Amino acid sequence: MQIYDNLCYLCFLMPNLHFIEAQEAVKAVRSGDHIHLSSIASVPHVLVEALCKRTDVEDLHFHHFHTEGPAPYAAGGAFFDQGFFVGPNVRENVGAGLADYIPVNLFETQAMYRNGALPCDVAMVQVSEPEDGMVSLGTSVDCSVAALEVARERIGVVNPNVPFAGGNLIPVERFTALVRDNRPLITKTYAEPSATDLEIGRHCAELIPDGACLQMGIGAMPNAICACLGSHKHLGLHTEMFSDGALRLIRSGVIDGAAKAIDTGKVVASFLLGSEDVYRFTDHNPAVLMKDIAYTNDPRTIARNPGMVSINSAIEIDLTGQVCADSIGTRIYSGTGGQLDFVRGAKYSKGGKAIIAMASRTLKGVSKIVPVLRPGAGVVTPRADIQWVVTEWGAVNLYGKSLQERAKLLISVAHPSDREALEKAMFERFHRL
Repeated sequence: MQIYDNLCYLCFLMPNLHFIEAQEAVKAVRSGDHIHLSSIASVPHVLVEALCKRTDVEDLHFHHFHTEGPAPYAAGGAFFDQGFFVGPNVRENVGAGLADYIPVNLFETQAMYRNGALPCDVAMVQVSEPEDGMVSLGTSVDCSVAALEVARERIGVVNPNVPFAGGNLIPVERFTALVRDNRPLITKTYAEPSATDLEIGRHCAELIPDGACLQMGIGAMPNAICACLGSHKHLGLHTEMFSDGALRLIRSGVIDGAAKAIDTGKVVASFLLGSEDVYRFTDHNPAVLMKDIAYTNDPRTIARNPGMVSINSAIEIDLTGQVCADSIGTRIYSGTGGQLDFVRGAKYSKGGKAIIAMASRTLKGVSKIVPVLRPGAGVVTPRADIQWVVTEWGAVNLYGKSLQERAKLLISVAHPSDREALEKAMFERFHRL
């Protein structure tokens, strides 16, 4: 009888899904609500636009990972943005006090919803077309699974451009309202790696053995590292996100996941940002698992794969090994992200390595290896967690090293023109070279 009821329900549901207009859907939002948005390339802009036209609600709080596209909810007034990560579209408003940032390791974002530390009254997410009564969160799973578990109102934007990616499927019946939108997902292309990026990539590649499992982000630097891994074999990918550089390694067979201890043969991620090719690759691809951030970024899960190598970047590193990756002094530039999640997961992995890779200088010629961090700078990776640091001048391992030993090693990979000043700072601090 139960099977018959389910079949009848699906027969009714699939041909006759009830969609409403965005303006109607957002009427469920109440003053004082905390609203979760699916993120990165899959922001439900149709709902955001409709909600921002309302003049009868106030004190709304928006939470999300980095979002692409317009961010009218971060402009202040009745809407206040409190993101888990600060992207370019909200950076100026955060600096002006019109929006805010919640410092958090990405792994814990889902826990904040699930344990009630952060309210989630309304979840607004973009999803794929339904199949057998289920939808996929596509390119942006992040902490949306948790939001959909706890929110009072759960509004889904069904978009045919969202890939049907396995890993976390949501029953259509979970949603309290459905809206249609067919705008393309936001794509992003990255500049070709510079000579400095490629030199850093070569040093990183030398630290990565065949069979390693990788985590890396997006941008010119990760693409440069991927470009230097073409002769490697049987690499795996367990990461919070990936883009076109990693996709090229997957298609060439370099990344095949054969040596992974968990999710063997699978690519695992939580969100994506890249070309349409990346999004199409995930559609109905059984080799790709798009998972809850509670899984991808749990250091205990990360450590289960042997030879885990995490590769992250930094804004600056001081001579003791403190890594600032979220702010320029007191000005929040990005966020903690998943850096510490993966640094610790890689360190706990058998044969794993945690790498911080960065150019020795900024584009303006300022050293990124500094005597002390700028006043107000955030420490994303503490000096007790640091391991490998890579610049275009080489790679050094700070793990197990004293403060003075670390200073010497870091100076050795600083830009040659900055080493004398750093040595002077080292002498003033430690009274020896």
